[in-house]
Amino acid sequence: MSERRIVDARGSFCPGPLMELIVAMKQMQVGDTLELLSTDVGSAKDVPEWVRKVGHEMEGTEQDPQGTWHLHVRKKK
Repeated sequence: MSERRIVDARGSFCPGPLMELIVAMKQMQVGDTLELLSTDVGSAKDVPEWVRKVGHEMEGTEQDPQGTWHLHVRKKK
């Protein structure tokens, strides 16, 4: 059964949210999903680039009315 994890990196600036994502992904199992919460606008570009580069899967990216990015990632390997 896959696990769902939330990493709250709001208030952290580049490369903080990406580094928090990388640490969390290393602790997860293949098939698990993670939602990264970030207020750093760079995360919307940096996270999907990193995810593609290392071979995981972006499940979605959206920004809520308060300006928080919600980036959904599935661990693929």
